[in-house]
Amino acid sequence: MMQTIGLLLPRSTYYTGLSFDIFEGARSSVRHIERDNIRLVTENIGFGTDKQLCYKAAEELIMHENATVVLAYIGHRMAQVLKPLFQASNRLLIVLDAGANVPHEWPETPNIIYHSLHNSFGSWLTAKRAVNDGFSQGGMITGYYDGGYLQTWGLCSGFISAGGSIAFNHATGYNKNDFSMNPLKEHVEKYPEGALLSIFSGDYVQWYFEELKGVFGENHLPVYLPPFAQEETMLKDAVHPGGLIKGIAAWSSQLDNPENKIFIDTIESNGRTANLFSLLGWEGALLAVHASDLMLEHKNNVQLVSDSMMDFSFNGPRGNVYFHAPTRHTMAPLFETSIQKDENGTCSLLIEKSVEDSHSAFEQFITISTENAISGWYNSYTCI
Repeated sequence: MMQTIGLLLPRSTYYTGLSFDIFEGARSSVRHIERDNIRLVTENIGFGTDKQLCYKAAEELIMHENATVVLAYIGHRMAQVLKPLFQASNRLLIVLDAGANVPHEWPETPNIIYHSLHNSFGSWLTAKRAVNDGFSQGGMITGYYDGGYLQTWGLCSGFISAGGSIAFNHATGYNKNDFSMNPLKEHVEKYPEGALLSIFSGDYVQWYFEELKGVFGENHLPVYLPPFAQEETMLKDAVHPGGLIKGIAAWSSQLDNPENKIFIDTIESNGRTANLFSLLGWEGALLAVHASDLMLEHKNNVQLVSDSMMDFSFNGPRGNVYFHAPTRHTMAPLFETSIQKDENGTCSLLIEKSVEDSHSAFEQFITISTENAISGWYNSYTCI
């Protein structure tokens, strides 16, 4: 029997291949597990900000394409907009979540589960790593766009809870002409033993490193980066600014395991480069196929299917992927990293080790109050 899985895919002006990468990851994953009875159907949702567009696209997949499971690269806030539709239609929504925001209340809706790269949690761990490395004073460095998500709250709260203090802040402009690290000179002179707690993504990472090198040479303060700032397809074209650069990563092409090799080889055989977005598609498809099978088995009893999904796990390119049942979010290994200069003077990601006991750390993270921490962004992360 043919089973239909829907995909809600946004577009991005600086990750121009984002929707194609997610789709190729999902399609390649389904082909790899040899499920010829799975049909993938897509709908475009712009930048993921238009509530009516997202609702209409999801409705199209459910009513006209008969999708019982829908994968969507959206954030928590848009997922709540779609919640009534999926409850009324008795369908399952799997949110492909960058994790740049965190919910004020962790969701327990049976019709929605989350497959996350945990950028905010990774930011929290990144800041704690900086303190553990001996830096008690930090500067929050971000931009107009990336700073609008609650990953900034994650970075700040992680640093403070570990015993550090935020000594200064710098938020730079949205456009290349407005993007400058010159204001950091005064802060660096005042806090020479501090660290730069930095949140950027995409082109902004490249601009950031260029500016650091241009302003400070190789004498900038140590830099600490969350997962999305270490996306390798962007890093490979970024000039290395010298000095110490560390962070927490969600995945790397350097991970040495059979599943990662299969994933990378399969994506490359289809003419694309493996990245965080194709990873989300690849792993998300494995979740969606299993959920679709359960929907068939349990006659679309979403409560039963959703509860059964909490016991599902698989070995993926990052390692073991499983569910944290109280939040209905997937968990996977995170990795301590450093960014090295390669022979071309650009950046190369080095995996140092897995983060120890990340599950317990996540249990602690979700108990922290987000009171007075507000994000104004509805759009899917990196989709502008």
